[in-house]
Amino acid sequence: MKDFNDPTEGAFGYGPLVVGAMLTVLVGWSVWWVIRYLRADAMTRQSIRQAIRIRRTWKRLALMLKLSATDKTPTALASLANADGKPIKSRVLVPALKVTHDAYGVIARAGCLPGVGLEQYQKAAPHLADAWMCTRVAVTQDKPGHVVIRGVRLDPLKFPTEHRPTGEVPEKAAQWDLGLDEYAQPVSVDLTQVPGVTVAGLPGYGKTSLINRLLSDWAPSPCVQFACADGKVSAAYEGDYADWVQRMFAFVGDDLEGANKLFRRLVDLRRVRSTLVREVLGAKSMWDVGPSEKWPLVVLIIDEAHTYFRDHKGSDPKTKKLAALASENARLVEDLVKKGRSVGLLVILATQKSTGDAIPTFIRDVCPVGLSFAQKTAEAAVAALGEEIRDWPDANPINLQDPTYVGVASMNHQSQPGFTRIRTPYVPDEWAAEIAHKTAHLTAHPADLLPTVDLTKTDPDNDGSTPLAA
Repeated sequence: MKDFNDPTEGAFGYGPLVVGAMLTVLVGWSVWWVIRYLRADAMTRQSIRQAIRIRRTWKRLALMLKLSATDKTPTALASLANADGKPIKSRVLVPALKVTHDAYGVIARAGCLPGVGLEQYQKAAPHLADAWMCTRVAVTQDKPGHVVIRGVRLDPLKFPTEHRPTGEVPEKAAQWDLGLDEYAQPVSVDLTQVPGVTVAGLPGYGKTSLINRLLSDWAPSPCVQFACADGKVSAAYEGDYADWVQRMFAFVGDDLEGANKLFRRLVDLRRVRSTLVREVLGAKSMWDVGPSEKWPLVVLIIDEAHTYFRDHKGSDPKTKKLAALASENARLVEDLVKKGRSVGLLVILATQKSTGDAIPTFIRDVCPVGLSFAQKTAEAAVAALGEEIRDWPDANPINLQDPTYVGVASMNHQSQPGFTRIRTPYVPDEWAAEIAHKTAHLTAHPADLLPTVDLTKTDPDNDGSTPLAA
């Protein structure tokens, strides 16, 4: 017979229920982990095992690498428990570590201690790479008092990737998602307030594919309009941009005179926008309010840029005409890059070697963002990325000539010092064509969206022979 007045009767009665609930939770958690492990691919399974091993050995490894601190001050509880008056032993503190995994390796978040901060973790990075069996380890600041330790077991740069465009309007204007860096972390470039971008590299190593992704991601937005000069082809139905022509308000091939007319119309657009920016937008710069359907960001893509700027040598009339057009093209594009930023013009120049004969230095040197795929010479690497690339031999694009690195580019990283390498994804032609077709109705000439302005009043040299609209 139960004695309901006995307090131990209820406690022991609920004991089996509590134990059963705990066992149920433990079994459910174990089953969930087993299913997750079995459903993962082979690379991710290896990362799961790696993460478990790192958690298990972290305390010992932290002590060996001096990523720990000694606290000689006794706690209040230890002082109260010290009845015999003997010296209280110092405590050895080890930072807490939380580890997650992905297909390429592990991402660990650790706390800092007095004397154990970002600098100490970064010094220990090579030893962590050896202990964790990683190709490389990077340590960055997560938030005050915490660091992120990224370890990659497999080199993300050696695995080609694909990008499937969503067809959705991008959440942030002028955000260019590039791909994954050498630690498999996503890399993007904010092109807000950027007047120009240069992309260099050997043929077939990924320049056009890189631009193709930008088109695929930005085309769904009515706040972006595109124009293109492609020096690889003679007609719009040829080459890499044949599907994209329907989403471009202007396109020219390798004809210097045709390119000259396009550049002149865009300079006229720049002048009109400069005249109207305060009246229409109520601001000195488009970026103060952001692009819109009535005032879109205008992206001019100049592929194989050397076609339009090359210095033609010769004294015959035809060569002299080509030389004059090339010189005029350079002057017009210089105007767009140097004066178009505040009114929403962005110029992307792609070429094999961005040396001064391919992209004039007065244009190249004012483009703040530069990327380079594989290069054959140190001269070409310096022309593309600047003299500083000599101090970063691991990121130098002359090391990317192996076919394994097709689609890998070097660039000056905006969020960290120095240079980094990026694996850019490939966008299959059929996916790009689908986006181009679905967004073709968004195409509009930016000049048609503005009030009419008489350019001869602001530019006496403009005789009206080149109309603003296409």
